Amino acid sequence: MMPESGTIHLVLGYTDMRKSIDTLSTSLSRIKDINIFDGSRFVFCNKRQTIIKILYYDRNGFCLFQKRLDKIHFDWPKDIASTKTIKERELRWLIDGLVLDDINTNGDGEYSKIV
Repeated sequence: MMPESGTIHLVLGYTDMRKSIDTLSTSLSRIKDINIFDGSRFVFCNKRQTIIKILYYDRNGFCLFQKRLDKIHFDWPKDIASTKTIKERELRWLIDGLVLDDINTNGDGEYSKIV
């Protein structure tokens, strides 16, 4: 089961989905200031945007989750930076195939007063 805590990093650009756990984890070594063993989740997407893989370290080894969409594609950012951090609910939306920019999140639910 995938953890629901820790940082979630989208590994931007496109990834060859033939890559295995070892190759994906090794590719993360090029990213500065990221510890791949701290429970963070790393999300990869293929060029057709139909498959995502989520890699994370769980106590004593790496785990890999994969999802393939049949009729739609994932809303993968067009940025060219190496990573982008997202929140848990955005990851759920991404996995469900929703378009992240079209969702009105109404903030983080952190309020300072009642109006």
